[in-house]
Amino acid sequence: MPPSRSTVRHPPVPPEDNEVFPVSEASPTLPPVPHAAPGFPASRPRQGSSDKYVIGIDYGTLSGRAVVVRVSDGAEVGSAVTEYPHAVMDTVLATTGAPLPPDWALQVPADYVEVLRTAVPAAVRDAGIPPEDVVGVGTDFTACTMIPTTADGTPLNELPGYASRPHAYVKLWKHHAAQGQADRINELARQRGETWLPRYGGLISSEWEFAKGLQLLEEDPELYSRMDHWVEAADWIVWQLTGRYVRNACTAGYKGILQDGAYPSREFLSALNPDFASFAEDKVEHPIGALASAAGTLSAEAAGWTGLPEGIAVAVGNVDAHVTAPAAQATDPGQMVAIMGTSTCHVMNSEALREVPGMCGVVDGGIVEGLYGYEAGQSGVGDIFAWFVENQVPADVSAEAARTGLSVHEYLTERARHEPVGASGLIALDWHSGNRSVLVDHELSGLVVGLTLATAPHEVYRALLEATAFGTRRIVEAFNDSGVPVTEFVAAGGLIRNSFLMQTYADVLNLPISVIGSAQGPALGSAIHAAVAAGEYPDISAAAGAMGRLQRAAFTPDPGRAEAYTALYAEYRELHDYFGRGGNNVMRRLKAMRRSALSVSSVQAVSA
Repeated sequence: MPPSRSTVRHPPVPPEDNEVFPVSEASPTLPPVPHAAPGFPASRPRQGSSDKYVIGIDYGTLSGRAVVVRVSDGAEVGSAVTEYPHAVMDTVLATTGAPLPPDWALQVPADYVEVLRTAVPAAVRDAGIPPEDVVGVGTDFTACTMIPTTADGTPLNELPGYASRPHAYVKLWKHHAAQGQADRINELARQRGETWLPRYGGLISSEWEFAKGLQLLEEDPELYSRMDHWVEAADWIVWQLTGRYVRNACTAGYKGILQDGAYPSREFLSALNPDFASFAEDKVEHPIGALASAAGTLSAEAAGWTGLPEGIAVAVGNVDAHVTAPAAQATDPGQMVAIMGTSTCHVMNSEALREVPGMCGVVDGGIVEGLYGYEAGQSGVGDIFAWFVENQVPADVSAEAARTGLSVHEYLTERARHEPVGASGLIALDWHSGNRSVLVDHELSGLVVGLTLATAPHEVYRALLEATAFGTRRIVEAFNDSGVPVTEFVAAGGLIRNSFLMQTYADVLNLPISVIGSAQGPALGSAIHAAVAAGEYPDISAAAGAMGRLQRAAFTPDPGRAEAYTALYAEYRELHDYFGRGGNNVMRRLKAMRRSALSVSSVQAVSA
């Protein structure tokens, strides 16, 4: 295994990629947000201080970040980042070099433990505090990220003879190769009138537990039989910290189809595949831990990894997006939090239970106790911008950006920000990674309409920025139309550093944009959960009020631009419904052709 890299970060400097959902590990940072504090100055602890601290550990797509947070006021006093040695395996399997099929995305679970060994002690050193002052640990993970394990939690890829089997590894959230299984789940659920389906906007995603589990069964049945537990990474890392396997209520409800205390029935699962009948009861079902409660205490082994005191509280696992809500002081009904990075996840609370078309789910207590937590999202945002910069920008543009001392992202943004709305004549669809909400279809793909021989790179770049804003507007409209009104829009994540992007969102949504006051939203949110689990606050709302950070209305819509964007958004909706709702299934047909061609090519390569 190649050595890991652990990097200390000193607040309030923004992290390189704000790894909630990174733009790209190799991409330079985007322009700063002048209105929003990227992080609050952290006072170094006084010698002999009686302050207490908690640690939030944010597991992102490319790295894990540990942040030390003072319990009394949420000050972030130290942090460190460990990049995953194997990153994301989406083209070849690292152990063998064998090619992976399209739409796969795997990771190595040992990389997650490396974060505990390196980033946590480095963050404590950076904070300059005695480890014995730490009273709790909280974690968050991307979701749905799944690990097949034995009964004792050993990942299958670590068993003798299984290192060459792709299905033995972690299936990352953006593993979209189970779309066929998701389609069958959705069709059968509609035919049978399953009551849980409307709780997910009428569609189950290929990213979630059951679709990925069915893919594993049908493509590697021997390995499926060897698997004892199908574990969310959010729960697996807590298992490593405590020695106890506790499923968290968040992923169980949003990704595991647990509604009203029950999973999909044995009869339903058997109709999908007879060998899948016992999947829920044998592979998935396990005791559920309430959010912000203690899953257990830090084991002796994990204390050795981290340098923290054995026996301190470890909070029940959670999802990066959902823990960010209290970090942004956004736990009240109507506050939609958008965690913006590689992808965007939208979460909000409501007192009402409603069916929102295309939502990722509604779960009682899914974000905070006593309210219904809603989730929606966009599968591609920052990674669309990164793809364009890395693959579509001419060399002369990159050279000019370097000459002016700007990153390519900054250069394109500066060129784009001064042009009137609609001046490029372009409109784009933000489906390069499929559509999570409201269409829930990862067979869809990106599109740019209006290209001419005079189109410049910065114009396409701006069209892509606008497309992600339009996608968010479609989500907001779906909630408003369904009786779950969005009264405040709160932005968090790495992309808040791009002030032009934030202003574009304000103009497209015609809403003020509030901005989280921390560059480490998920890690801070996990630390807040740790504080509650350790008994330092009675509940999440109280802890959020003391430890969270938010700047309200950091960006406000310009009336003229908002009106112009409404006209442009109408064109987006036409394309959205035409290509996304069956008017023309060309995107699906093209993906099928691609898979077929690549399959033939792989067979020929192996034969050669």
